[in-house]
Amino acid sequence: MPKIEKRVDLPGSQRSLLPGSRKIGPCDPKEQIQVTVFLRRGSSPKQFPDIKKLGKLLPAQRHDLSRAQFASRHGARPADITKIRAFAKTHGLKIVEVSRPRRSVLLSGSIAAFSSAFAVELNSYQHPAGTSRMRSGTIQIPASLSGIIEGVFGLDNRPQAKPHFRVRNQSKKPAVPAQASSASYSAPQVAQAYDFPAGTTGSGQTIGILELSGGYRATDLATYFKNLGIATPTVTAVSVDGATNSPTGDANGPDGEVELDIEVAGAVAPSAQIAMYFTPNTDQGFLDALTTAVHDTKLQPAVVSISWGGPESSWTQQALTAFNSACEDASTIGVTILVASGDDGSSDGVSSGTPTVDFPASSPYVLACGGTRLTLSGTTISSEQTWNELASNEGASGGGVSEVFALPSYQQSAGVPKAPNGFVGRGVPDVAGDADPESGYNVFVDGQQTVIGGTSAVAPLWAGLLVRMNQSLGKNVGYLNPLLYTSNVESTLHDITVGNNGTYSAGPGWDACTGLGTPDGAALLAALGTPAAPTKKKKKSPTKRKAASTKRPKKS
Repeated sequence: MPKIEKRVDLPGSQRSLLPGSRKIGPCDPKEQIQVTVFLRRGSSPKQFPDIKKLGKLLPAQRHDLSRAQFASRHGARPADITKIRAFAKTHGLKIVEVSRPRRSVLLSGSIAAFSSAFAVELNSYQHPAGTSRMRSGTIQIPASLSGIIEGVFGLDNRPQAKPHFRVRNQSKKPAVPAQASSASYSAPQVAQAYDFPAGTTGSGQTIGILELSGGYRATDLATYFKNLGIATPTVTAVSVDGATNSPTGDANGPDGEVELDIEVAGAVAPSAQIAMYFTPNTDQGFLDALTTAVHDTKLQPAVVSISWGGPESSWTQQALTAFNSACEDASTIGVTILVASGDDGSSDGVSSGTPTVDFPASSPYVLACGGTRLTLSGTTISSEQTWNELASNEGASGGGVSEVFALPSYQQSAGVPKAPNGFVGRGVPDVAGDADPESGYNVFVDGQQTVIGGTSAVAPLWAGLLVRMNQSLGKNVGYLNPLLYTSNVESTLHDITVGNNGTYSAGPGWDACTGLGTPDGAALLAALGTPAAPTKKKKKSPTKRKAASTKRPKKS
């Protein structure tokens, strides 16, 4: 008799069906699918770089790993990959791709083979977002692979995330009669207001952008950049898990997200090349796109901008853990991950209205980007406050406190409150930028001029700023969070002290609406490049800062 292999539950793999789902029936057992197996690092925790310590060093003082060094020192172990090969063969599965740096093995096979291999039942369900293959309960793996496999993704293909952009409602009436009139700006105008460092264009840099749907049209980009008088940047579409650049023709749909990302990043860093990683909107696709971008040895993004996400509660623990681990990997090779914090205020759009935060913005290894409403007088800022248009259904800056990730050391003195459940968690966001569609960005999408806002615009805006700083420093700023929370660097940000996002109010110092504030690019660059005396924030005229005050003492 064949030996019966002992099985155990894969930690964190518990999953429930989407609310409102209606079972259609079993999946076709002969249908062919692909599944990503995410593996442990090849090094022990003691051998892995001390990111908390290294993150406090200025970019010039750091010795980030090269992608090749990471792969050899911390990528998946060859012995572990060999065990996965044997497991796949035993269950009639094929190896499609193996990546040591990404710690991923891509398997293909039939629904029946995967159901047997991981002891799951896969059924087709109808739900408000469409029809998906779903599972419930846990995934089981051989006991011999326990501790080796950290996640299995792709058995379930439900939608995982949504884009964080808001198209201005042209028919909207002001919720408050005295409210300032709407305005819209070009991305270069916003960059100028935030004093992006002169003499920098992002030359020699690559910005990676993750997209979970939609696409861009070369004609749209050509028109947009021609109207700005800027050469169209080099944009490369990278296919992940079979997804491609696929514009839908709907400017209010995912195309709005894709072209907003390209146009904002390209306009503020015109010499940077842009790599677009298109992937299916699943937890597998999202993770595979992130690891592909981070470990891309051809295009080599220095920053990765993400404008998609979902409430922490919508993710499995294995997905939260794997994604966070991949972001930690990125920090060791000097890649900055920027993530939009969400557009639904402190509730992040959950039906209960309970305060929650968006993931992956809540990962302590990403720079979470919140939103403001910006008012310019000429080229200077006359006022800036927390973005909150919830009363007119035009969104608000996402932010709050994680119930999954513990308070990181860099936020120990930031005055982060406890999460609603009492957990001492990571505060979101870290920084902010113009996001209100009522002070939104002029963009060109699917053949038409439109105005779009949302924290989706803030991530590529900061991405453009950081590649310009990378160019000037001659070194990637990399994992920036620990440095941002030091007084020398924090003092360069415009502290936003007016407004709220629902549950949380803005105030002096860090807050769960706009984080530490919006950038003064030149001052931030000076602080990151100067190891000597603290960099003093240059004075601004009273008219330049009304709602956004200069830095004040921390909240207790």
